[in-house]
Amino acid sequence: MAEDIDLDDLQRRMDGAMAALKHEFGSLRTGRASSSMLDPVMVDAYGSPTPINQVGTVNVPEPRMVTINVWDKQLVGKVEKAIRESGLGINPQLNGTIIMLPIPELNEERRRDLTKVAAQYAESARVAVRNVRRDGMDQIKKAKADGMSEDDQKFWSDEVQSLTDKAIAAVDAALEAKQAEIMQV
Repeated sequence: MAEDIDLDDLQRRMDGAMAALKHEFGSLRTGRASSSMLDPVMVDAYGSPTPINQVGTVNVPEPRMVTINVWDKQLVGKVEKAIRESGLGINPQLNGTIIMLPIPELNEERRRDLTKVAAQYAESARVAVRNVRRDGMDQIKKAKADGMSEDDQKFWSDEVQSLTDKAIAAVDAALEAKQAEIMQV
């Protein structure tokens, strides 16, 4: 009966919510160069949408510069166009097959907007964690109906709540760190 409550599965799903949050945070531009900021940008390469890191090498040689060394000369224009149209607010500069992306300084208003977006991403992650918690509690209720003792029910409820509290604390810590990074001038 008690083996019906799979804490490892619940933990894995909560970790998945945290991984998704970190991926979303990586796409937020903070005024500092990061290769992950190009993850959402797709290039129309050879007839299909392709991530930039699959058509060239992405490097961060300086704190405010990202370079992309495009492997196929014919794709340089398409990569440049995809970056311009991505809404990242970055103006690519061509140098042969190398595309340089100077990262401009963020103004105060844009920083505040980005912290709000980060908070929305964190709230989505919290909701995902709470949904996993609800599934765990539903498993406990089902096990109680199948004959689980009240002591076991209390134990498993406390375990699920403990996992939830740890995951929510991790989300809050990640949000705090990201907001500090965004507001840093």
